[in-house]
Amino acid sequence: MKNLFLTSSFKDVVPLFTEFESNLQGKTVSFIPTASTVEEVVFYVEAGKKALKDLGLIVEELDVATETLGEITATLKKNDFIYVTGGNTFFLLQELKRTGADKLLLEEIAKGKLYIGESAGAVITSPNISYIQSMDSVKKATNLTNYDALNLVNFYTLPHYNNAPFKKITQQIIADYTDDLKIFPISNCEAIVVQDNVVTSKGIL
Repeated sequence: MKNLFLTSSFKDVVPLFTEFESNLQGKTVSFIPTASTVEEVVFYVEAGKKALKDLGLIVEELDVATETLGEITATLKKNDFIYVTGGNTFFLLQELKRTGADKLLLEEIAKGKLYIGESAGAVITSPNISYIQSMDSVKKATNLTNYDALNLVNFYTLPHYNNAPFKKITQQIIADYTDDLKIFPISNCEAIVVQDNVVTSKGIL
């Protein structure tokens, strides 16, 4: 069973997350900050980590760009949840593919393990990430030649919809791609929940 919680800004939707998954105390999370490691603005990494810890979760950081495949495999398999932070989507996808972590993620998710994707972490669940290149620089992933992503959903998550500093960019992405792709925009106060093939959108008023 597929179990996905996709968001733009995890710290802003914690109440939605606890509605979705209430059995949290003492559970462990593989926390993947890889997308953020090539960015200058990274406050959301610590904010996400703090939000998880405040919920009683045990956070184990796992940078797939620097760890061995053995370490990545062991960490993903032993922990209860997977959390992938925001940052540069192209760099994230490059490193997931380079290490083989992309296949490991798919295996664990197929077993029913909860996947929490924040911003870039939500975007990579789409079939392909080409649509996000006006928001993220492709230059940070010089070895990535194919933008096909995890293909966990049949839509294309667009994070930070109408939120500063991405208001104009997100509106432009919708204008450019809405005829060809099933764009699913979410603001920082919204989340997409996927359980098997049932997709629901939730927001904080």
